[in-house]
Amino acid sequence: MVKLRTRMEAVPTLLFTPYAWSKLFFFNDTATTEIAGFGVATSDDPLCIEDVLTVRQRCTSVTVAMDDQAVADFFDEQVDRGLKPEQFARLWLHTHPGASAQPSGTDEETFQRVFGGCDWAVMAILARGGQTYARLRFGVGPGAQLLIPVEVDFNVPFPAADHDAWRAEYGRHVTAEPDIVLRHLREDALALNAFHEQHNPHGLEEDTWNFHDLRDLE
Repeated sequence: MVKLRTRMEAVPTLLFTPYAWSKLFFFNDTATTEIAGFGVATSDDPLCIEDVLTVRQRCTSVTVAMDDQAVADFFDEQVDRGLKPEQFARLWLHTHPGASAQPSGTDEETFQRVFGGCDWAVMAILARGGQTYARLRFGVGPGAQLLIPVEVDFNVPFPAADHDAWRAEYGRHVTAEPDIVLRHLREDALALNAFHEQHNPHGLEEDTWNFHDLRDLE
């Protein structure tokens, strides 16, 4: 769960201003799917998020696919604003519509594929019930990863919440898609298991695709 930050601490901590935290929570409460975005950090602290910005994306309850051109445009816009890449391209945020904020296999693969070449990056997740997860990874030298706490910092100035603007941003960028593909995967897996059970009554071979392996998609 997120804590309220009232003092300086020695350990690395992912900080949100109240504005940024409220915006991420608003997106999480509005969406019935996952939703992803980038944290925009302050100029003096790369782990202090002052805004959460989204791009065009197609989402289901277990996946997010951000539009490549929209990401490129977002990066160009931030550079034009005078921001450095470490302020807008290192903090990957997304939500889980369920109660668990633990990263999925897809989350891990995305974090490695997209951010593996960065000198450092953060993957942070907010679940519907308020559970949080944040991991800081260093890609230089021998490399290292560590879980870091998530806190809201009330010691910094912040603007008022703007639900109308946030709702408009959500409408422009987020396209929710039904989980039809997941239902088909489950049906195919059930049929495959039934076939193997019929033809191999002594048990499934180790490399058989088991329907129960799909439980983490729910």
